[in-house]
Amino acid sequence: MSDPLHRLAGKLDQAFAKTDLAGRLRLLRDSVAGRLIFTTSFGIEDQALTHAISEQGVGVEFATLDTGRMFPETYEVWARTEEKYGMRIKAFYPDAEAVQALVADQGINGFYHGLDMRKACCGVRKVEPLGRALANAQGWIAGLRGDQSGHRANLRFVEADPARELIKASPLLDFSREDVAAYCAARDVPINALHDKGFVSIGCAPCTRAIAPGEPERAGRWWWESEDKKECGLHVGADGRLQRAKEAAHS
Repeated sequence: MSDPLHRLAGKLDQAFAKTDLAGRLRLLRDSVAGRLIFTTSFGIEDQALTHAISEQGVGVEFATLDTGRMFPETYEVWARTEEKYGMRIKAFYPDAEAVQALVADQGINGFYHGLDMRKACCGVRKVEPLGRALANAQGWIAGLRGDQSGHRANLRFVEADPARELIKASPLLDFSREDVAAYCAARDVPINALHDKGFVSIGCAPCTRAIAPGEPERAGRWWWESEDKKECGLHVGADGRLQRAKEAAHS
């Protein structure tokens, strides 16, 4: 399974570098047989992708992970997005018993008190629901950009995810934040109101803050942790690293 998957990822990765956003989405749809899932957290990158996917009319299923700790502004832009594009975005929620056990073990905000506790919370509220969202999918679209962090700078446009047996695509990987903002502004794309208040990367409310001028984009996420720990687990492999670096050759 892995060899064909890596070959397809390598072919698409090279092709993505030579075309625009619309072309990338069409190419992905034409090349991946079966279900394509786009997971949105309603940040500006995901909103740009929502618009582009809707505009192109490509066959992509929309999903979101509702952790139960999201900002009111996120729910507001979720509703506006469904209204604008005439769709329903399927929500995946944490397992109720797992949340109850988590809170009983570490308290309602235990994630502030240790990296393992924070990762446990992300595991229950994000990673396990993601597994259900991507079940039986052949392709996954994510709103990652290479300049969001040093870790993400090493990603490819398209990578194989052997553990999930699917292709993972990041069509905005070479976009800057300014590129994304300009794209959305030109097309009247609904944007989370928190972006205008200094919230650059928006996740769960207890784990997200506005950033100060000059701070890196990811500084507002899990700000009490060291910079090299700031991934929730959605975009990492079994070894805890962001999946496949640019320097690693495709099989």
